[in-house]
Amino acid sequence: MLRTQIVICGGTGCLSSKSQLIKDEFDKVLKEFHLEDEVYVYMSGCFGLCEKGPVVIVYPDQVFYVHITKDDVYEIVGEHIVKGNIVSKLEYKEKDENNKYVRKTFEEMTFYMSQQRIALRNCGIISPYSIYEYIARDGYFALEDVLSNYTPEEVVDTIIKSGLRGRGGGGFSTGLKWKFTAANKGGVSYVVCNADEGDPGAFMDRAILEGDPHSVIEAMIINGYAVSSHQGYVYIRAEYPLAIRRLENAIKDAYKHGLLGKNIFNSGFDFDLEVRLGAGAFVCGEETALISSIEGNRGMPRIKPPFPASEGLWGRPTVINNVETYANIPIIIRKGAEWFSSIGTEKSKGTKVFAIGGKIQNTGLIEVPMGTTLKHVIYDIGGGVPKNRKFKAIQTGGPSGGCLTEKDLDTPIDYDTLTNKGSMMGSGGLIVMDEDNCMVDVAKFYMEFIVEESCGKCTPCREGTRRLYELLEKITEGKGTLETLAELKKLAIDVKDTSLCGLGQSAPNPILSTLENFYDEYVEHVVDKKCRAGVCKSLTKLLITDACIGCTRCKQNCPVGAISGERKELHYIDQEACIKCNICFTSCPVKAIVHV
Repeated sequence: MLRTQIVICGGTGCLSSKSQLIKDEFDKVLKEFHLEDEVYVYMSGCFGLCEKGPVVIVYPDQVFYVHITKDDVYEIVGEHIVKGNIVSKLEYKEKDENNKYVRKTFEEMTFYMSQQRIALRNCGIISPYSIYEYIARDGYFALEDVLSNYTPEEVVDTIIKSGLRGRGGGGFSTGLKWKFTAANKGGVSYVVCNADEGDPGAFMDRAILEGDPHSVIEAMIINGYAVSSHQGYVYIRAEYPLAIRRLENAIKDAYKHGLLGKNIFNSGFDFDLEVRLGAGAFVCGEETALISSIEGNRGMPRIKPPFPASEGLWGRPTVINNVETYANIPIIIRKGAEWFSSIGTEKSKGTKVFAIGGKIQNTGLIEVPMGTTLKHVIYDIGGGVPKNRKFKAIQTGGPSGGCLTEKDLDTPIDYDTLTNKGSMMGSGGLIVMDEDNCMVDVAKFYMEFIVEESCGKCTPCREGTRRLYELLEKITEGKGTLETLAELKKLAIDVKDTSLCGLGQSAPNPILSTLENFYDEYVEHVVDKKCRAGVCKSLTKLLITDACIGCTRCKQNCPVGAISGERKELHYIDQEACIKCNICFTSCPVKAIVHV
């Protein structure tokens, strides 16, 4: 008889930290203690708190063990499972009101208490390889209800009333998209899931497919019924092997149990689902480029209209939604449109999943109601900026988004507010930056990415983004002037206004937002020939001040031996030998090294 469950994070992040070895070790040690019939050990999807991984949770005690290694397993089994003694040194702790570290269970942790997990409801809870565990969490109940009790029009009406908007970046009404496709009656139509998540630092869709693939399958079947489609495709980049493996396993199990294929739930409705792999092109996140790729052509956008709802895949009506959008569908059907629309703001209903990274304490995956402020996400859930560094900016919406600053921290996260601030929701990437980030360099980083990912079909994007990158490179090398800044802004606006698809139209956003919020840094680069963050090497010189205590840390860590000085004496940097790697700057315990 089972008395304990041990859940090990099996998301990509924890697997890269060898969580599979931890699972194997648990299986081995439990056999040694003859407990294999009493303790169920399995790997789930991502728990979200990636910074603490590998993570292990022991139920029913809800003990949250962090930074676990293979060597910790024997102690957890011997002490916790056998004797009932929690291994204190391994469990998660938080500071209380008296500034003392105290134990926190999974449900008590600040990171999770501030969240409302709808799209992520099963991630970190069930095994993604078990259809039975998904069904035990009310999986496929919504599908059975729809096929038994709803007309296609009633399904569409429910999704419209819920207020669900596309979570892939555009924010268009999901229900209206379904309605437009359903209006094209007669002949073949298609349902497509866009799992081509390409934003740097974004892994929301990948985590859902890795942790809860059946929720997407169920939603796509419901979508197919609502628009009279009998064929679906999940378009996913081949760079996501774990998500692909778990998705394909889930599809196989769904067919095996009669949830895909002919006459689902004896309703007379048929639906088939296939996985199509992409080569990792960022532009294929744009729906018409994605369609071209599925058709076997080069992934390049098409002029709209016609829109995919009327003329999409192979010229037939097509619905395209991303993974997170689909993950919301089954629970909307089960709990009702009114329940979902009661969450969030007036124009942005429900919750949003974000991948938070960069200069933040708790990197990982979160889900919060629309309308939650950036400040709450960064400081309460994210734990703030580490190493007592000062918050500088947050990039929302990936390379197509914009940078928001300290004055924007009270901004509620919703589609319209972020757009009005010069940024965007995007698919949900949030990158936090501190005082050590150069905002000109940040803009250059994103523009370099865009240049590489442009499909080249239209001249404004193909040539314009490259020219924008060259101007930024000129500025960071100290070769720019005030006229360069004027040229940069004008070209950014031109590219935004004249590009064919969303990639080119939003590509200049990082430039325009940093020019708006950090113009003084741009001026420093072109007038003073200085980079205050010390990132742009052509504009930086490192000096050791009189605050030096002679601890020798900088000297020991310098990879090229450019620092000289004896213990307890002032040290010096050989400017000719210095490669400006900033290792000395970050390793100095008294901040005696400065950029000039």
